[in-house]
Amino acid sequence: MAGALQKLLNNNSPNFTMSLHALERSTGRVGVDVRLIGDVLERSHSIVRQLGLDTADTTSRELYMALNSYVAKNPTAPLLIDADYLLWGLSDEIVSLNLIDVIENYHHQLRFEDRSLGHARRALRGELLTRYHSHPATIESGVNNHALSAGIMLEEDEYHKSVTKLIKTENNMNNDNNKPYVLAVGDIISDDFIKLSEEHAEVTEDEHGYKRISFELGAKLPYDSVEKVEAVECSPNAAVSMTRLGLETSLMSWLGDDEAGKGMISYLKSQSVGTNDLVVEAGMKSNYHYVLRYGADRTKLQKFEDYSYQWKDPARKPDWLYLGVLGENTWPLHEEILGYLEQNQDVRVCFQPGMYHLMWGIERMKPFYLRAEIVILNREEAAEVTGVSREDMKGLLQAMHDLGVNVIVITDGPDGAYASDGQQMFSMPNYPDPADPFDRTGAGDAFASTITAALALGESLEAALLWAPINSMSVVQKLGAQAGLLNRDELQSYLDNAPEWYHPSSLE
Repeated sequence: MAGALQKLLNNNSPNFTMSLHALERSTGRVGVDVRLIGDVLERSHSIVRQLGLDTADTTSRELYMALNSYVAKNPTAPLLIDADYLLWGLSDEIVSLNLIDVIENYHHQLRFEDRSLGHARRALRGELLTRYHSHPATIESGVNNHALSAGIMLEEDEYHKSVTKLIKTENNMNNDNNKPYVLAVGDIISDDFIKLSEEHAEVTEDEHGYKRISFELGAKLPYDSVEKVEAVECSPNAAVSMTRLGLETSLMSWLGDDEAGKGMISYLKSQSVGTNDLVVEAGMKSNYHYVLRYGADRTKLQKFEDYSYQWKDPARKPDWLYLGVLGENTWPLHEEILGYLEQNQDVRVCFQPGMYHLMWGIERMKPFYLRAEIVILNREEAAEVTGVSREDMKGLLQAMHDLGVNVIVITDGPDGAYASDGQQMFSMPNYPDPADPFDRTGAGDAFASTITAALALGESLEAALLWAPINSMSVVQKLGAQAGLLNRDELQSYLDNAPEWYHPSSLE
C-alpha cells in the first residue's frame, strides 16, 4: 500500500517506501496503511455513488465535473463535510473530494489540469500520522523521525494545524457547567419572504437611479413561493448563533400575545434559547414584516409595534449582556440597562450598535461604549461614531479604544474585517464563498455573535477572527438570518480545511 499512498500524496521522497515499512514494523505490521487506503476507497466510492455515478467506469474528469456541479447546486455541500482526506484515482488523474479543494475548483472555475489537491493531501498526511501516533505500540518520537524521512511531516502542515485547531476538547465542550450564559437584548420580528413571479412584475430605474418594482394594481397575481422566517433581528439571531456554538442564552425582547408571538416563542424554545426574559404585552401585535423578493433583490415592508419597552431584571444573572438593535422610542429602556449594569459590574457587555444608537450620537451613547467589553460595527459606522476618516483604519480602531472599548472589531464587507485588543491590530480576510450568496440577511449578525461567542468561551482574538467569517459565509448561502448558522463541529470542519491564506495578519 506504500505505492498507492505515495501516488495519492504525490510524494517524491526516495525514503517514502522504506520509512513507511519501518512505521509498519513499529506497529507489529498491523496494516495501518492498508486500512487507511481501504477507508479512502470505501468512503470515496460511497460519495461517488451518492453523486449518481458508477464507480466502475467513472473517469476522474467526469467526477471533477460532477463535484463542481454538486457544489453549484448544494452550496453547503453536506456530502463533503467529512471528506477531508479523500482522493480518487491514481497518478496524474487524481481528484480531491476535500470540501475546500472542491470549493476552490468551482469558485475559481479551474481547469481539470489546474485543479486543487493540496487540502486533501495535507489532510491525508495528517490522518496517516494520527493513526501511527495513536497505535499503542508506537513511540511518538520514532513515528516523527520516520515521518520526516518519508516527507509526510511538513512544516506547512504544522502551521495550518496551529491556526485552525481552535475548538476545545470534547470534555470541555460538553461540560454545561462551563458554558457562559448570555442575555441578548433587542427587538424581535418574523418575516414572510414572498418570491414574486418575474413574469408578472418588473423592475425599472427612475431618473434618480433608484430601482422601482411595479405590478398591475388590482390584479390577482401569482407568486412563486413564500417562506416564513420566525424570530429574527440582531439579538434573536445572536442568541441562536451563540447557542449553536455552545453557549447558554436567553432573549429579552418585546412581543404581542397574538399567534405570531406564540410562534416566535415556540421557535426560540426549539432552538434552546431561554424565553423567561421575554416581555409579552397583552393586546399588542408582534412585529411582522414582509419581504418582496425579485430575482436576487428584495424590498422589505416593515412596521414596528409601539411596545412599552420596560426593563425587567433578568430571571438569572448573565455572564454577558449582548445589546443589539432596538427601536426609536427606547431611550428610557437604555437608561434602565445602564442602571442594571452599574449595579452588576461583573456582567460583561457586547454592543452591536443599531440605527438609533448611531442617530442618538456619541455623547448620549458614550456610557455604553465605555462599559462595553466588545463593540462590533462596520467601517462607515465606526467613522460616524468617532469622526475619524474611514480611510484611516488604525485611527478608527484607536479612536474606539479611546471611547473605552476593550476589543473593537470593524467589518469591511468584501475586504474582510479589522480588530484590535489594545495590544495588537489585525486584518482578517473573508472565508471563500462556495457559491454566489443567496441572501445576505444576517451576515453581520452571524459575524458579531460568533466573535462574541469565541471570546466568551475563552478563545483569543485571533481565534475569534478565524471563526466569524466562516459563520457569515454559511449564513449567506441560505434564506434568512439563521438557517445557515453553524454548530461547533461544522465550524471546525471548515477551519480544518481553510485555505493557507486564511488567517489574521498584523495590521501594518
